[in-house]
Amino acid sequence: MADVLYRRKRRHATDSMLDAALRYAELGWPVARGAAPGEDRACNCDRMGCPDPAAHPVTMAWGVEASTDPATLRRWWTATPDANVILPTGRVFDVFDVPREAGVMALARMGRSGIPAGPVAAVDSSRYLFFVATRSPVDEDEWWSCHLDCVPEDVEEMPGLRWHCRDSFVLGAPSLMPSGNRVTWIRTPLDAGEPVPLPDPIAVLGILADASAEFSG
Repeated sequence: MADVLYRRKRRHATDSMLDAALRYAELGWPVARGAAPGEDRACNCDRMGCPDPAAHPVTMAWGVEASTDPATLRRWWTATPDANVILPTGRVFDVFDVPREAGVMALARMGRSGIPAGPVAAVDSSRYLFFVATRSPVDEDEWWSCHLDCVPEDVEEMPGLRWHCRDSFVLGAPSLMPSGNRVTWIRTPLDAGEPVPLPDPIAVLGILADASAEFSG
């Protein structure tokens, strides 16, 4: 009986992951497969001491492979049912990634000022992800370098704030972390069955930058 319940729970978790991938595809969001927590270690990838356990794609070709094709997604998650969901950025949306405390502060300020937050996700109870409209390559010189995506600690004005844009990615809900926590939506990308508009990144950035600076101080 216990084995039957275990299989049912495992199947439900798998269906939820696949269903999420299919819903993202319906939004026009490309999806790729991600690593997952291992049975006896933090990540099921081949790297010993993985530096980013269960939070990276399963293949270096993820950027090319990312797809919105339902048949492709079903094939992937049938073959690797525990795979986390990877959402490439810089295509449909960019993502601002901030410490949880700064994210909570920013959401409160957006609510008071009437600035729409758009979709927001929580990662392992430590980071908040703010999904915003992507910037075109033409605009990026007036924006900032993807260097911020690698070493946000070096940007004194915005400590702890990461920008995921072209050639980057984030984990999508309900991806599972080694801690046992899942990526969850604080504000979902759907409202009454309709896609939530992605907000202007400049307006969101201003509030997140201030919140990040105040939280670090």
